[in-house]
Amino acid sequence: MLSIERRKWLVLVAAIWIQAFAGTNFDFPSYSTQMKSTLRIDQVQLIYLAMASDIGKLFGWCSGVLLLYFPTWVVLFMAAFLGLFGYGLQWLIIQTQFSVPYFMMFILSLSAGGSIPWFNTVCFVLNINNFPENWPLAVSLSVSFNGVTAALYNLLATKLSPNDKSTSYLLLNAVVPFIVALAALGPILQQPGPQKDLQTDETVIKDDAHIFVCMYILAAVTGLYLFFLEPKSQNIFIGSVLLIVLPLLFPNIVYLIKKAHRAYYSKRQPVKGPDYSLVEFKHHEEFPEECSTPVVDKNSRGCCLFERIIETDRLKVLGEEHSVTHLVSRCDFWLYYIAYFCGGTIGLVYSNNLGQIVQSLGYISKTKALVTVYSTCSFFGRLLSAAADLVACFYHQTYTRMYNIRTGRLSLALVLMPIAFLLLVLSDKLTVLSIATGLIGICSGFLVSTAVTITSELFGSESSGINHNIVITNIPLGSLLYGYTGSLIYVDHISRLRYEDRLDERATVCFGRTCYYHTFILWGFISFIGLASSILLFLRTKPAYVRYNQKQGSKQTSTGDDF
Repeated sequence: MLSIERRKWLVLVAAIWIQAFAGTNFDFPSYSTQMKSTLRIDQVQLIYLAMASDIGKLFGWCSGVLLLYFPTWVVLFMAAFLGLFGYGLQWLIIQTQFSVPYFMMFILSLSAGGSIPWFNTVCFVLNINNFPENWPLAVSLSVSFNGVTAALYNLLATKLSPNDKSTSYLLLNAVVPFIVALAALGPILQQPGPQKDLQTDETVIKDDAHIFVCMYILAAVTGLYLFFLEPKSQNIFIGSVLLIVLPLLFPNIVYLIKKAHRAYYSKRQPVKGPDYSLVEFKHHEEFPEECSTPVVDKNSRGCCLFERIIETDRLKVLGEEHSVTHLVSRCDFWLYYIAYFCGGTIGLVYSNNLGQIVQSLGYISKTKALVTVYSTCSFFGRLLSAAADLVACFYHQTYTRMYNIRTGRLSLALVLMPIAFLLLVLSDKLTVLSIATGLIGICSGFLVSTAVTITSELFGSESSGINHNIVITNIPLGSLLYGYTGSLIYVDHISRLRYEDRLDERATVCFGRTCYYHTFILWGFISFIGLASSILLFLRTKPAYVRYNQKQGSKQTSTGDDF
């Protein structure tokens, strides 16, 4: 029978598999044209079907509630059946080309999109339960693989059905996640279970540090292979090795190397433990004496109004569990929600409109290249979100002095968003468009990956399955609001061009820099609001992070003195 340590890594690998094939909404553009033709619907109705997939995320909180009463594997298969039902029926409709009411297609898109947050919630809970001391690294790693879903399905569609790729995407979306759920069932049933009350041996922590580094390097290599090689040049066998075989082998290889290393040096001299460890964030820790008075520098007090904004109802302890009622009554929650709504969601809407943006600027032949730029930067933005935690594995004391304020990292990432839109407003050159698209991709990927950890740190890890799904309700709301506003501005410019006789009366496509000029200004202003909200969140939560890291620093010092 496998040891507890090896079983928890099998659970992480299972979460990676699930996440890698769960981002089924990313390949919608690949089959949307045929769906539009078969259903005989217009562009607006097609956009509503895409929005239906996002609206399905509004019900993601149900998975968090169900996980309180049902085993993880039950909720996993509920998610798989939602996707199988939604995508499977859509594939049958397009293949057999029989007509159904438009409302039925809307419901199917809702079901298909609703499966995605359910898969994500299952993975979050698995990582938090099995990696109680370093779950931020586990969550960021598995979420990163969600960014390669479109590339994986493109590879499968190209190799398995090269003559009819458009319809094969829907079939793959329906069947592959279900097959992956079956493959993940074994590791999930054998998982060691919640380990938050277990004492972790220092040797295990050191081994985990090296395994995580290897896994992140593997993730980066997988991303480079999938993004920078044409699907025709890629090989399913190599993809399988990168995604299935090596993640299973790396933990065992590291354990064997470390075991041989310790056995060799134990014969020569006693082994002295180095001063590094993984991110240690367990659960709610009460510090009553410290929490009664906020940590504020008296020399840096500003005006009374600003102080009141910073001090009112601020979080004093990290990891305190919040019920839904308590969550929505917190000022910090709404600052976090606005930062996501006005930051990361803007980036997702930008990616959904990237095809039309490129077409309006006259770079239609560069569409695929720019989509690759966005996807690649989004993927590596997700990996980048864990960079500080990986550094902490080997330089823990330096890391403690730097204070690991994750909300500060969020603010730094969101700085990129208004800069990107400013570049788009100032110039319409292809180089500028590529740079701006890359910046937006990095920011969006970083936020999506780090958001789960922030939700758990600020509002409790045990209730994160519900709370984070409440946070991501901003995605469908933002998709509807920003997408609809951008469409109105786009259509208005078409009307103006027709009025000036610069465009044919039957034309439905806008050309020129002005098509998205005012949209970029609007989105840039909204992203600035998101940045301002994240800075306020950082200032309000900084004392709680400082207290926590000081506490951890004192623990690390006392531990180091024992050697």
